[in-house]
Amino acid sequence: MRRALALLLIASLAGCGLKPMYAGGRAGAAAQALASVRVEAIPGKSGWLMRNALNDRLRAVGDGEARYLLKVQLDDRIEGLGVRADDTVSRERRTLRARYQLVDTSSGETVLDETSGWDAGIDVASSEYATVAAEESALERLTEIVADRVLARVALGAQN
Repeated sequence: MRRALALLLIASLAGCGLKPMYAGGRAGAAAQALASVRVEAIPGKSGWLMRNALNDRLRAVGDGEARYLLKVQLDDRIEGLGVRADDTVSRERRTLRARYQLVDTSSGETVLDETSGWDAGIDVASSEYATVAAEESALERLTEIVADRVLARVALGAQN
């Protein structure tokens, strides 16, 4: 009975008109759109990490003629959350927000103008070195997550 129900659900999805965004691999519409995107330089350490993360993902889908320019502005913040009885911070939140614009290089028109972000919790250790290392590790993870989110949306915007 369950198997028949599962097959019925799968069959009903086929008629809904939706198709996988990355269908076709490197020859698909999303990969072709992403292959034509170049990333503008982003200032600061977080910008360097973000640009590298974006370029790594873009190179993985191919290399095409630069039809689009991706401009990214980052807002990287760390704020204290938990406070101990002695007024020291015990927990921090690092937030990375990216405002990104996809610009058509031939017309100069902004095709996409959006914001994406993510945050990570950090335990503040008694060792300052350990806390700094945790903050840096959080930044590295956040740039990877935000880069994935940005490029997923850029793939949709560049296809239209």
